[in-house]
Amino acid sequence: MIVIQNVGSSSPARIKRQWVKRIKWGVLLGLMVLIYGSHAPLITLTKVDGQVPFNPSSCVVMIELAKLLVSLLTLVLTGGTSASRAASRLAFVAPYAVPAILYALNNNLVVLMQAYMDPSSFQVLSNLKIASTALLYSFCLGKRLQPAQWLGLGLLMLAGVCHSYSSLDLELPDRVEAEEVQRLHITAWGLFLVLMYCSVSGLAAVYTEGILKSQKLPLSLQNLYLYMFGVAINGLSSFFSVASDKGFLEGYSWVVWIIIAGQAANGLLMSVVLKHGSGITRLFVISCSMLVNALLSWAILGLQLTPLFPVPVAMIGLAAYLYYR
Repeated sequence: MIVIQNVGSSSPARIKRQWVKRIKWGVLLGLMVLIYGSHAPLITLTKVDGQVPFNPSSCVVMIELAKLLVSLLTLVLTGGTSASRAASRLAFVAPYAVPAILYALNNNLVVLMQAYMDPSSFQVLSNLKIASTALLYSFCLGKRLQPAQWLGLGLLMLAGVCHSYSSLDLELPDRVEAEEVQRLHITAWGLFLVLMYCSVSGLAAVYTEGILKSQKLPLSLQNLYLYMFGVAINGLSSFFSVASDKGFLEGYSWVVWIIIAGQAANGLLMSVVLKHGSGITRLFVISCSMLVNALLSWAILGLQLTPLFPVPVAMIGLAAYLYYR
């Protein structure tokens, strides 16, 4: 989040610029929250007979490709091609492979963890990535957080746990007791994998922020390097994947193309946040998107909100106040 310092005697022009900047950031963050929150409901709308009709790995490749093409177009339109020639050495380009590798690792961890825990347990425990991101943000980037800010991040993590737990349907009156016991489970190996997932997720966000801010290059060029590796690594992963027997573009509908466009836009907007803001803002965006996800699921899919829904809403609001006050 961009924090604008208060000044005692600002000119009207400067005050206007500050408000314009705040409004721009508000629109950007609001759009990101909406795109993040609509992702799961849109995925549900694509299902046919309860199954996703397209190859998820091909969808990831298309998202990375869309971000790559937009970055290239932006670079050309803004006249940044001269900077690309000056910064095309391996020393400039190679560091951008690390985030693509980390995100690819996390995507595979999500699949692997399903064998060692149920999805509900993963949903609750994945909120630990808030803590891992905050710790790595403070340690790796040298950002000293105030006690109130740590308290705010703790509340943010608890809000995620509360929201995840309140969405679980633990009462299964139509099932036998044995099935009910087996519904929630996690092994020691599963706990290790989820801790690794949260650590890699935090490291990827912190590393990306560090590399974007450390190099004085146009953001469009940095995005070009990031998504060049993203397309290559995810393309190889999709090519060698045996998880799906569907064709590359099989089952694509207009909803799938909306998902691709939205996720591509969100990735590009997130790079703006990491370049000019902080990875902590990313955590608040993701947390707020959970609430939007619940509201859209209620409005579009007819799912019921639980009586505990206002609790994480209030906790996220209080967390934002403590962190950004």
